[in-house]
Amino acid sequence: MATKLTEEEKAIGARNFNQARADMAPHADGVSRRTFMKSALAAGGIVPVSAAVYFGYDQWKAGNKPVRTALIGSGDEGCVLVGEHNPAYNQIVAVCDVRPYSRKRVFEKDGDIRKGLKHHYGNDAAGKIKTYDSVDALLAEKTALGLEAVVIATPLFTHRDITIKCMEAGLHVLCEKLMARTITQCKEMIAAAKKNGVLLSIGHQRHYSLLYAHAAELVNDGVLGDIKHIRALWHRNNSWPRVYSEKEKEAFAPGFDLPTLIDGWYPPIRKEDAAELTPDKVSALGYKNLSELVRWRCFDRTGGGLMAELGSHQLDASSIFLGKVKPLSVMGVGGQFFYGDSRLAEKGQPTGPNPRESEDGVFVTFEFPGKEHPAAGKGGTNPNDVVVVTYSSFNTNEFEDYGECLMGSRGTMLVEKEASVYLFKEKDKTKAAAAKPPKDTTVSVSAADPKKPVLEAASTWGVGGAAITKGPAGPAWDTDIRGYRQEMEHFAYCVRRWQEMKQPVSYEKDNGKMKYADILPRCHGEVAMADAILALTANLAMKAGEKIRFDPKWFDPEAPDAPETRPEKKA
Repeated sequence: MATKLTEEEKAIGARNFNQARADMAPHADGVSRRTFMKSALAAGGIVPVSAAVYFGYDQWKAGNKPVRTALIGSGDEGCVLVGEHNPAYNQIVAVCDVRPYSRKRVFEKDGDIRKGLKHHYGNDAAGKIKTYDSVDALLAEKTALGLEAVVIATPLFTHRDITIKCMEAGLHVLCEKLMARTITQCKEMIAAAKKNGVLLSIGHQRHYSLLYAHAAELVNDGVLGDIKHIRALWHRNNSWPRVYSEKEKEAFAPGFDLPTLIDGWYPPIRKEDAAELTPDKVSALGYKNLSELVRWRCFDRTGGGLMAELGSHQLDASSIFLGKVKPLSVMGVGGQFFYGDSRLAEKGQPTGPNPRESEDGVFVTFEFPGKEHPAAGKGGTNPNDVVVVTYSSFNTNEFEDYGECLMGSRGTMLVEKEASVYLFKEKDKTKAAAAKPPKDTTVSVSAADPKKPVLEAASTWGVGGAAITKGPAGPAWDTDIRGYRQEMEHFAYCVRRWQEMKQPVSYEKDNGKMKYADILPRCHGEVAMADAILALTANLAMKAGEKIRFDPKWFDPEAPDAPETRPEKKA
């Protein structure tokens, strides 16, 4: 992250984070708003509760039947969700995808993350789980399937149409992020959920990450002091050549270019896809050609580029840390600094490797209101109290691990790879210089005044806390702190609770807050739309080369206003 930490520094930072959690726990009625919800002190340290207790779905009854669910879209992200779902909450009874390769792939193990349906249901899963090549065919048999809900993990530009079609069929929807290709489409999805009385959840999994929840508690309780800057990033290195064996080449369709670089957004075209998806079928599905269908993330019309696919995660996390306040402005730069422009290739002009329309490098700067800014809604009167949030993503270097670096007046917090949190104290200039720099110092949190926690250097390692971060030897992918499984479990819980109430889902508000927030997804439509506004407005700012100020009406689901329909700036 901000600097490349040594393993010793990581160990100290992780211990500091867990110590701070332990130190905050006794002050449940003072410092901490929730003291990490329902954590308890026992045996001299924190005993973390389950995600079900933390996120409020521990009332799932042992006798509950799992929600009968269909997966629509079994590509990369769909396979991740399959691998992480809990069959006790969601029973996958059908899979729908236009690509035959994806319909086959979802049943099999594909690496450590994409575990496959057979992992959960056994080798006879293919005989029990039905497959479909169109949403219409799936919905035609929804009654026979006993279908209650769908999980949608299709290309971005299809989210609105598929979501609304499923909601009009009376099904609850968990749709992958980004919510939609435009904010107008987001508002249409919210309206459809209200009209049909069904749940609409969007898959920003950090809303269900225990790691981020605990980190946010420390931030909200003021342990870091006054935060003025958050540096978020997700860099990757896709500059390495891809080499194919003759056996691999046999699976790829002739007549299509082979990716010359290792790049997950630009996969080869499979023979079975080319055989079944003829040009007429591809056109009927709304794509220009098969390459656009398979490599949809690389095209402006079908995807939202780096900001939608990667940046939305970091912006969502930054927004959570700042209390979900609305941003003030955004500006940035982005372009095709490494890959070639596919539009040049279409004109017969020379281009670079793995050509595409979407940017391969972005750097954007947001302004958010600080706690004393009038826009924060806390009675502040200082318009200069601004938090600067930067996000960058480039495809030629991954020296720094992806995540967020929160820089406060009293401490720094690094959230790394959705797996670890490191906490470091700022040097106290009112005291004699310490023998070691802050990154080498263990810390604790004291609270002589329960409303003002203080991050202090500790000469001894106090009571200690149960680790929630993962050390270097831990697994790269940890289900308990990622949030994918939890978002699907909570979604199923909400489905059952509304069924018990025997009434349509209500998004009624009381004093501006959701009346039934405890049985609505944590990332329901209005929350997710705010994340989409951040990502898509950043795209507009880069394209226009201007600083765009956010209009509060964009965040109102009832207002027709949207960033993509804003008046163009005149030269």
